[in-house]
Amino acid sequence: MKAMKRRAFLASASLTAAAAAIPASAKALSTVGVQLYTVRSILPEKPLETLKAIEQIGYRECEVTRAGIDTIWPSLKQTSLQPVSIHLDTALFMKDQAQLPAVLDDCVKRGFAYVVCPYIAPQDRGGAEVMKRLAGTLNEVGKKCKAAGVTLAYHNHAFEFEPFGAGTLLDVLLGAADPQLVSLELDMMWSQVAGVSPVSVLEKYHGRIPLMHLKNVKPGVPKMYNERIPRDAFAEVGNGVIEVPRVLAAARKAGVKHYFVEQDQTPGNPVDSLRQSFQYLRTL
Repeated sequence: MKAMKRRAFLASASLTAAAAAIPASAKALSTVGVQLYTVRSILPEKPLETLKAIEQIGYRECEVTRAGIDTIWPSLKQTSLQPVSIHLDTALFMKDQAQLPAVLDDCVKRGFAYVVCPYIAPQDRGGAEVMKRLAGTLNEVGKKCKAAGVTLAYHNHAFEFEPFGAGTLLDVLLGAADPQLVSLELDMMWSQVAGVSPVSVLEKYHGRIPLMHLKNVKPGVPKMYNERIPRDAFAEVGNGVIEVPRVLAAARKAGVKHYFVEQDQTPGNPVDSLRQSFQYLRTL
């Protein structure tokens, strides 16, 4: 009997130690969102079926793209998925700012708290001076967003982590952008592709990263400052080289508020990949 009690005690102690080894921040991730770009190949044709499937997996928040939003909106409102942020067309920031007030008003009416500048095309990229000009543009848009009642965030890819001086081009951008007007949506996979630990970005920009994309990248992808990785290099959150528990712990300390699972390319049905990522996150 004593031996059995001892084995039970040791087993209990082992489980307690294992639980303690998981960062508390990772264990505290109670609400997981989804970036609906992941299901873009099936969403327009089967909006309600797709959104209901995502809801049933356990996702409770979502990030959307403005393109096609009218098509999916009635179906989205039939689910418990809460719209949190929306990716706008980059042209609204660069060329068509006159249209922004009406767009922002629509975003507010739909309940979005964040609008995101999602992507800078390769032909519009450049060095430090280009990033400073981009920061100036984002500051202008950020003022309009703040006046409308939403927060502006900038979503990174890999090119922003190209070295410059003692830091990166992202440091140039965020150094020139007003922190009261421009936040960062950190895509942890793209920082990893550029050879920069997402943990280091979270630590450096503590309090300035309210949104985060959870995704992973398979081993063997060389460091690069562009998006030209193989289609099959995109991985579910738990499958890849990024140590997700460490990243989540750093994210909690940094003040990240909303987490969106995204996978640009999936090997099969994107809903299956979203399910796999969600189940992994729940094991934490």
